[in-house]
Amino acid sequence: MILISNSQSHGFAERLKSWLSWSWTYVCAVWFAMVLTMIYVLRSPLKLQESVTAASVFLNTLTPKFYVALTGTSSLISGLILIFEWWYFRKYGTSFIEQVSVSHLRPLLGGVENSSSAGLFTSASGEVEQRPSVSECKVWRNPLNLFRGAEYSRYTWVTGREPLTYYDMNLSAQDHQTFFTCDTQQLKPEDTVMQKAWRERNPQARIRAAYQALELNHECAAAYVLLAEEEATTIVEAERLFKQALKFGMHHIRPHPQSDMRDTNLLVYIKRRLAMCARKLGRIKEAVKMMRDLMKEFPLLGMLNIHENLLEALLELQAYADVQAVLAKYDDISLPKSATICYTSALLKARAVSDKFSPEAASRRGLSTAEMNAVEAIHRAVEFNPHVPKYLLEMKSLILPPEHILKRGDSEAVAYAFFHLQHWKRAEGALNLLHCTWEGTFRIIPYPLEKGHLFYPYPGCTETADRELLPSFHEVSVYPKKELPFFILFTAGLCSFTAMLAMLTHQFPDLMGIFVKAVNHALSLPSLTCLHSTLHKIPRYMHPDTSKHAILHEKECPNLFW
Repeated sequence: MILISNSQSHGFAERLKSWLSWSWTYVCAVWFAMVLTMIYVLRSPLKLQESVTAASVFLNTLTPKFYVALTGTSSLISGLILIFEWWYFRKYGTSFIEQVSVSHLRPLLGGVENSSSAGLFTSASGEVEQRPSVSECKVWRNPLNLFRGAEYSRYTWVTGREPLTYYDMNLSAQDHQTFFTCDTQQLKPEDTVMQKAWRERNPQARIRAAYQALELNHECAAAYVLLAEEEATTIVEAERLFKQALKFGMHHIRPHPQSDMRDTNLLVYIKRRLAMCARKLGRIKEAVKMMRDLMKEFPLLGMLNIHENLLEALLELQAYADVQAVLAKYDDISLPKSATICYTSALLKARAVSDKFSPEAASRRGLSTAEMNAVEAIHRAVEFNPHVPKYLLEMKSLILPPEHILKRGDSEAVAYAFFHLQHWKRAEGALNLLHCTWEGTFRIIPYPLEKGHLFYPYPGCTETADRELLPSFHEVSVYPKKELPFFILFTAGLCSFTAMLAMLTHQFPDLMGIFVKAVNHALSLPSLTCLHSTLHKIPRYMHPDTSKHAILHEKECPNLFW
């Protein structure tokens, strides 16, 4: 119960923060309108058209009203600085003043950057070594990407929205040119046509180029692959075309050490897509066998992440022992991680205790060893990719996954949840355990951009890359969420209040004087009242002579109290 109440209160606080962040955008717009209004109102006393007059004449003509206008001008400059500061924060996620202070002023004053040790790690011998530079925002091919003609295009027909961005499709075109083309000296006429086909932006132009390649050579396997991906409107038709590609190109695709790498890549791609077709058509055991054979035949092609396809198919079969065996091989400290690896491991450990898990009982007796292992596995998965729980708990709506993903980013979270949400729902109580424990990860990592707990610090470039990969109608999940610092809010309020007072004082000096006196009297009234009541109580506890003096003093000086 405590865990659930804490989660609800935290959710209310998050909604309140999001509302304040949303309203702040409109507050800044109102502030900008106020600045323009003040410039228009003060155009005459400020004499903007005669701003280049002589300094002596300028100083001799100063009036009290002009001092007020000068105050308004300073407020205007502060407002412009505030607007620039807000724009810089929204674009780059940090304060411009803070960045200048840390990056430029601090080194001049002899400060040492804390981030200088970010590239170091401690070895087993205790010595500090240089950490190898790793590309934080490398984009990977989605191992479970859908078929363009049979799935992505059908979504476009129904909704009128494009699920794939041009950036994502351009990356796929580069992949196809890399995997399915050979050196220019070995190009055949149909290869030349297909090399152009992969670069075409229009789907119909790509399909026409594939048919043109088939006219030159009716056994062009790459042309059948393109037609299966983009022209086939059903999975059954796509599987038929992939089988034709495998049949016609089998005598050209001979996987041996002397074979062309292009032929090997094409063979692996065709077999993998055939396994995915079998999985989508319900022949899951056949798909599992095809994936296992593919992994045995090409063990060095681990970069294709075929084991993630295998894990998803085994989870559909509910073969949890086989899933654990695959994880034992690929969830190794020396191998790169993914959301599929981390969250599947957490699912298996949560499944063992989730059916009997109760937040009330856990708060009374504490967590058992198995429950603690499950919670730690969830924390590990959330630290690797913090965007996944909101999709699994259906706090955010899912979209079709992109063809490329960014590890630890929102695109990877969408791709994982799209295929694995059903497996979490099938495990009784697993989502409840995830709901009660996933937010505790952020208390373990107080500063996610500076340090991590089990992984490297969370990269700060994921938001930009995800916005390129995901369609514009999807609200990209951001972690850590950018919040306006107190400095910007305080400066905004101070500048707004000062500018308003300056403008009102200039326009209505008499009324503002009366208003200031009234405010001063209202602020001082409570203290005077307390003083008066205190002096009234003193005669009850002091010497009678003292009370007489106090009463006499009150009669002689009534204005002191009222």
